[in-house]
Amino acid sequence: MSDLDRRYGRSLAHEANVDTDGKLTYYHQVRPLLEQRCVVCHGCYDAPCQLKLESYESFLRGASAEKVYNGSRLLGATLTRMFEDAQTTAQWREKGFYPVINERKQSAENNLQLGVMAQLLQLKQAHPLPAQPLLGDAFDLSLNRNQYCPRDDQIADYQQKKPLWGMPYGLPALAAQEHQLIMDWLAAGAPAGKAPQIPAQVQALIQQWEDFFNGDDLKSRLVSRYLYEHLFLAQLYFENAPDIYFRLVRSSTPPGQPIQRISRARPFDDPGVEHVYYRLWRDPSSVVAKTHMPYLLNASRMAQWHQWFIAPQYEVKALPSYEPGQASNPFTSFAAIPIEARYRFLLSEAQFTIMNFIKGPVCRGQVALNVIQDHFWVFFLDPKTQSTQFQEQFLEKNVSSLQLPAEEGNTFRPLTNWLKYSSMQEEYLRQKATYMAEVTKTSIPVTLDVIWDGDGSNPNAALTIFRHSDSASVHKGLLGGPPKTAWIIGYPLLERIHYLLVAGFDVYGNVSHQLLTRLYMDFLRMEGEMTFISMLPTEVRRDEIYSWYIEPTGEQRKLLDIYLQQDMHVAIDYQTGEHKRELYGLLQQRLQKVLPSTSFFDNKLKSSTVASLIRMQHLRSSSVQWLPEITLLEIPTLGVYSLLHNRNFSNLSSLFGEEQRHRPHLDSVSFLAGVAGSYPNSFLRVEETDLPGFVSQLEAISSEEDYRRLLDKYGVRRTSADFWRFSDRLHERYRQQQPEEYGLLDYNRLENR
Repeated sequence: MSDLDRRYGRSLAHEANVDTDGKLTYYHQVRPLLEQRCVVCHGCYDAPCQLKLESYESFLRGASAEKVYNGSRLLGATLTRMFEDAQTTAQWREKGFYPVINERKQSAENNLQLGVMAQLLQLKQAHPLPAQPLLGDAFDLSLNRNQYCPRDDQIADYQQKKPLWGMPYGLPALAAQEHQLIMDWLAAGAPAGKAPQIPAQVQALIQQWEDFFNGDDLKSRLVSRYLYEHLFLAQLYFENAPDIYFRLVRSSTPPGQPIQRISRARPFDDPGVEHVYYRLWRDPSSVVAKTHMPYLLNASRMAQWHQWFIAPQYEVKALPSYEPGQASNPFTSFAAIPIEARYRFLLSEAQFTIMNFIKGPVCRGQVALNVIQDHFWVFFLDPKTQSTQFQEQFLEKNVSSLQLPAEEGNTFRPLTNWLKYSSMQEEYLRQKATYMAEVTKTSIPVTLDVIWDGDGSNPNAALTIFRHSDSASVHKGLLGGPPKTAWIIGYPLLERIHYLLVAGFDVYGNVSHQLLTRLYMDFLRMEGEMTFISMLPTEVRRDEIYSWYIEPTGEQRKLLDIYLQQDMHVAIDYQTGEHKRELYGLLQQRLQKVLPSTSFFDNKLKSSTVASLIRMQHLRSSSVQWLPEITLLEIPTLGVYSLLHNRNFSNLSSLFGEEQRHRPHLDSVSFLAGVAGSYPNSFLRVEETDLPGFVSQLEAISSEEDYRRLLDKYGVRRTSADFWRFSDRLHERYRQQQPEEYGLLDYNRLENR
């Protein structure tokens, strides 16, 4: 028995379902403050010490010293997904999580003295940040720093050794009134209060949609399984309740009964029950930008899905197995569903489809993200090119070559398996080359008509992806200047990206699983890039390819040569010698009706303001290379803008040595209206009247010292006394400018420069 046990009694798990009320409660007064001051660092899988504060339940769960993001572990980690892998606080205690509130004998004094959260907040009040622009060596702000996760019996030692490490860590202390509000709440035992109830009109919609997802016939059950495996990360919502989000989950109980959630590592893993029901579970979590993927359910959506999936005449003789080799391969599991239905479903919300691997389990790290360029455009093949009889026969014939690494699970033989999948990819590409040569000569010539135009109304027809080091963002439209590379994606590639990086990716998996996933993504990126290259004249393809792949690996060269040997007839009448730029222009013309406006210059702006904004779109690489990945700029009279640093790489051939392949003299910048990305690195605030001088100083940066002087004049550093007021304004602007995309930003990557 410990000293604390003897003095204050043993810890007793505080459960969320206990009705606790008081003058101050989580749901009525405290939650907004926790969101604005705490969730901005403690959300997603990368929350320090796994202390996720997006919900009352996760607050009660507490913290753990075990890291989710660990790219070197030999064994898969224990699953610790909130609301899935344990249902009560007591169950989380059995998994090694410890409380950040007092769970011993209750009193106001004990609750503040024994509560880890209370002690860390008081530590910051007693030892605020040093009054200087930059934090010194006492602070470790690196992303993969060693974490210190003190329990109640370790907090005194922590306070003595790390007096400056109070909360919020590496940021200014809370204002006195804010601090007192949280202290009073914690002293009272952190009561929950009454959780918001689901309105009656929303309950009716839940019943309607659960009826749709749970048809009894085999066709309906197969379709629902397909929809679930693609929507399990979506935040589903209804038009008349846009702030209430649901998750589509598997349950062993039918609609009308309490949900008994079936939680497995991956959505296609064996549920262990004979009949799976698909239910809408209300997600009580705060909305954080890095995982926010809203997906609207309405009458037109249901009619659309019925038209694509249910109305066509096809027979489902049996439901597919959950055996890993089949379940991880959507081309076998869902072969009965027409390709056009599957592809149109994915295309209709293509931004969401791609966003799944940007904001899903890979919300941090090199696993999937250093396999993509910092800035590229994405186009899609028209459904009529993907749903022909020839295409269906081709897929059926080559389905064995489309197996994905997810079937291997936590393998201990990454090299052996990579060689296997590399061989299958080579075989698939050779067969595809033969198929494409025949198709383009006989039935579908390569013209601009092969590119999906969004059916004249869907803005998902063209996307822009920005990589921000170890995170990324995806946007509708063609943003930024013409990029070095672009992808064109068809159905098989889009489906494989999803099953590799979303449905089949296990963030808790071992190093071999993550390495194999990364290596296979190389194949998929190249496939998307080479489809774009195939629309260029034959005689320029080699030079273009090898400007993208300088000094390729032997394996890359082998695959690139297969692409170069493709005999595809291009029926595009090029008029200039700048073929790639001309193709970009032709594609923009084709998609003109559906491309969102990228102009943020209106007639009310002063000419000097317009000139300054234009100059920021054309910064030279000599200045750009000193900027961080994401800079958010507030111009009080205009709004918030994003300044993105796009790095240029000679090649994306390796998991390692990225800095050696970085070519800073070719870096570029994208200047966008609104907030881009979820992990800002730097904040700037510039008055509109100061824009010309600000841009001149920005253009003149040629050293770290120059950049520091810019921040001295315009920056809102993490040490700024105005930091939290700026943060509140930033989030309010974000909500106003981008209400559908809005979520709490993450401050774990703020720089110290």
